[in-house]
Amino acid sequence: MAFTAHALALTGALCSAAATITFRQGLRHSNVHAGFWINLVVGFICVWVATFLTVPASALHARALPFFIGSGLLGTVAGRFFRFKGIETVGAPVSAAINNLNPFISTGLAILLLGELVTLPILAGTCVIVLGTILLSMSGRYVGFRPVHLLYPFLSAFCFGAVAIIRKLGLSHAPPMFGYAINVTTAFIALTAYLMVSGQFSTATGNGKSLWYFVVAGMAENVGVLLVLIALGQGQVSIVTPLNGTAPLFVLALTFVFLKDIERLTGRIVLGTVFIVLGVFLLTAW
Repeated sequence: MAFTAHALALTGALCSAAATITFRQGLRHSNVHAGFWINLVVGFICVWVATFLTVPASALHARALPFFIGSGLLGTVAGRFFRFKGIETVGAPVSAAINNLNPFISTGLAILLLGELVTLPILAGTCVIVLGTILLSMSGRYVGFRPVHLLYPFLSAFCFGAVAIIRKLGLSHAPPMFGYAINVTTAFIALTAYLMVSGQFSTATGNGKSLWYFVVAGMAENVGVLLVLIALGQGQVSIVTPLNGTAPLFVLALTFVFLKDIERLTGRIVLGTVFIVLGVFLLTAW
């Protein structure tokens, strides 16, 4: 069972990396709004099918709705939007590495708000993460982005890290799959309403060249989330979380194969990514 959980977590990380790469490919021919909306449409369909197949009606409690609606707005709307903007502005490898900081954000908030203790692995992980982040910020002038653009993936990491606290409260009332379904539904309704009110809905359907990339990205992302949820149900959080945190390493490898004509990999990016993955491992493995 432990081996299965490990394999599921690593496969989830690979799916997340594949989603990042295919989304970046779609941006060659379209825009972030189109990719985001198509991503949510695919997620909405996939997650509700999975919910109806796996979650009994007796487990669908209304008491969980406020927590998952809130986490949907903060995590699935704001978090994903900033993640996709990060992919567009600083590139897939750098964005994936910084997005991986969300456990670091969760740990910091837990220490500040919940009074959890600071341990040696937390201090060591924090130092390694800071070093990796400095290396990534220094790589900007060599690959074509300004350091201020790193704000997008940092905001994404903050949203995903903060939302973990809200989701933890919601999971005391309902299973993870139902919560994720409410997250995606909230985000889908909110983004669709925004695009319609702002008059940008016509730009959100993509085109033939980008559509399939965005659909594949949506499927890969949501399958990845589903695999991690299953892995968490079968294995220890302290093992599943670090394994799933290896996604940026997969992004580096896939970037070299599929995006080498539009993404430039430097030694600073590779080393910074490795440091951030190692730092998150130190934070979550003990």
